[in-house]
Amino acid sequence: MSQRLSTALLACLMLPATLSAISILPEPAQNEDIARPVKSKVDPEYPELARKMHLAGTVKIEVVVAPNGSVKDARVVGGNPVLAQAAMVAARKYRFEPAAAESSGIIEFKFEPR
Repeated sequence: MSQRLSTALLACLMLPATLSAISILPEPAQNEDIARPVKSKVDPEYPELARKMHLAGTVKIEVVVAPNGSVKDARVVGGNPVLAQAAMVAARKYRFEPAAAESSGIIEFKFEPR
């Protein structure tokens, strides 16, 4: 067997093991529900590109809420990347009731073509 063929065969055999070690999906959220009541919600703007493409779907944003009720941190944990930025902007504008400690959970935004 030629060295070139041996190398190609070895690469093909190692590929599944290599890919299984790489996570290309976002990590699942630790806590699904936010136990704190929402004081004010902001609806996301439907992106123009999504409108042209007639995209629909749900974007999930994991938020960390500070004790004062503002969103301290947010990250996308699921959804179409074309819709994700609009959802992030809206999630960061949410305000929750104050509490003694930080809390976290998921906010879901549903997008439908208009």
